[in-house]
Amino acid sequence: MNATSLSGPTLEELGATLWRELAGAAQDRAHEWRQPVLATVCPEFGPQARTVVLREVDVASRTLLVYTDARSPKVAQLQADPRAQLLCWSRTLGWQLRLGGRILVSTEGLDVTSRWALLRHTRAAQDYLSPLSPGQPCDDTGAKTDGDVEGEGEGEGEGEAEASLDRSRGQRAHFAVMRLRVERMDWLALDPQGHRRAVFDARDAALSGRWCAP
Repeated sequence: MNATSLSGPTLEELGATLWRELAGAAQDRAHEWRQPVLATVCPEFGPQARTVVLREVDVASRTLLVYTDARSPKVAQLQADPRAQLLCWSRTLGWQLRLGGRILVSTEGLDVTSRWALLRHTRAAQDYLSPLSPGQPCDDTGAKTDGDVEGEGEGEGEGEAEASLDRSRGQRAHFAVMRLRVERMDWLALDPQGHRRAVFDARDAALSGRWCAP
């Protein structure tokens, strides 16, 4: 990460720096913001957090893209409540950045097919080709346990519908794209000489900022 001097930035300069770091994180695997923590809400278990990989950043539209398995519990959580937050931390800069907004999950359309076309021949594609859904119990070899036979407990109609959906998706398997539209940014800088904090909120097409107590 580039520890840009921010001894006295304006809010506009700080906002531009944050977006520049995010855009860099999507391109640089070594960037400390490359793997942020995504927090969602589960109706049954409450807040849920997990590490994800930041794939793309569109500064103009304030959107961040993450890939996922469509069978992941977070997909169902986001479909029920699209509000979410990404947490980025840089030990190098001493910066914490929280990005709040709403996530749209896509399993069909150009957003998905164009990215799968680039991913399908890489090792990463195997993450979305597993017969096991994320979190599904398995034995030491990775095989399903007897109590988790696919289709067990489903009605006949449900099984046929799922099979039809699988056929329609073809070789795309369970690949899905999550698009976060940023509505709020909360930046905190930890500094021995004094912590600093700024918050940017969505106002129409822009994010308006203000300095806050850490």
